[in-house]
Amino acid sequence: MKLLFLSPLLATLFWAAFPTSAASQPPAESTAGWVKHARNPVLGGRLGTCFDISVLREQETYRMWFSWRPRKSLALVESPDGITWSQPEIVLGPNDQTDWEHDLNRPVVIRQGDLYQMWYTGQARGKSWIGYATSANGKTWKRMSDSPVLSAESPWEKVAVMCPHVIYDDATQLYRMWYSGGEQHEPNAIGYATSEDGLKWTKHPHYPIFRPDPGNDWEKERVTACQVIRQKDWHVMFYIGFRDVDHAQIGVARSKDGITNWQRHSANPILHPGHEKWDHDAVYKPYAIYDGTQWLLWYNGRKGGDEQIGLAVHAGEDLGFAAP
Repeated sequence: MKLLFLSPLLATLFWAAFPTSAASQPPAESTAGWVKHARNPVLGGRLGTCFDISVLREQETYRMWFSWRPRKSLALVESPDGITWSQPEIVLGPNDQTDWEHDLNRPVVIRQGDLYQMWYTGQARGKSWIGYATSANGKTWKRMSDSPVLSAESPWEKVAVMCPHVIYDDATQLYRMWYSGGEQHEPNAIGYATSEDGLKWTKHPHYPIFRPDPGNDWEKERVTACQVIRQKDWHVMFYIGFRDVDHAQIGVARSKDGITNWQRHSANPILHPGHEKWDHDAVYKPYAIYDGTQWLLWYNGRKGGDEQIGLAVHAGEDLGFAAP
């Protein structure tokens, strides 16, 4: 039998005439210039479930406080590049002296001068609350109250307030918190509160301030667990959208005042699950830092019951929002 060999050019034209079905192609894993890192996941594996993080860049070091589910605790890891991390060190664990801190998770850490401040989620009895602690070095923390600083009180908050994100506003001299409220397994929407001292908070009277958009299939069920960053005249929010309680993706929106008139990115969701990969079922809980040349965004990825931390990057500061 005589074999037929095609030149590279003819072979290319031949296969172009019979394209692979679009249905057989894995869906894109990112949009709007975001690219998942090739070495993902960057944290997890033998450590067990690692999730819901907060990151600070201090000089040449990234410091990540993360939720370590097997230990029911908050732990700290450090990295020179945001990819390779040190061994974890537990910095705040469950508190037997209170009735609301059986599990600790979902922290946010900021630094004001020489003082580190952390707001975190305490969980017990099927409910969630937000607590507050301070530290001189980011490792040894002191709880500032035996009671939660934020509790579920309004009907929309149901049984849980969690996933705090806090920034300090120098102009108003107020701490500003965006938090999630609703069901215990996954909260339903995002609320807003302010404080003069980080302990006593006043919730926004018209809440929640960010709700699911029923017109967007990927986020029609609930939105939650945001990070808000001041970028010039805007407040940029990275958030989770759920199409159902088990499947999540990451979007971005912006607002002038951080409370009203949120403009969602036209390319949302910006991060999608990977087809048959470690983040096959959900990508969620984003935390982003702009390092001067690119954005680094760490996120939770889940496949089945395994949850780990991944990284996505975006070149340049411009995130590609449409003109307002």
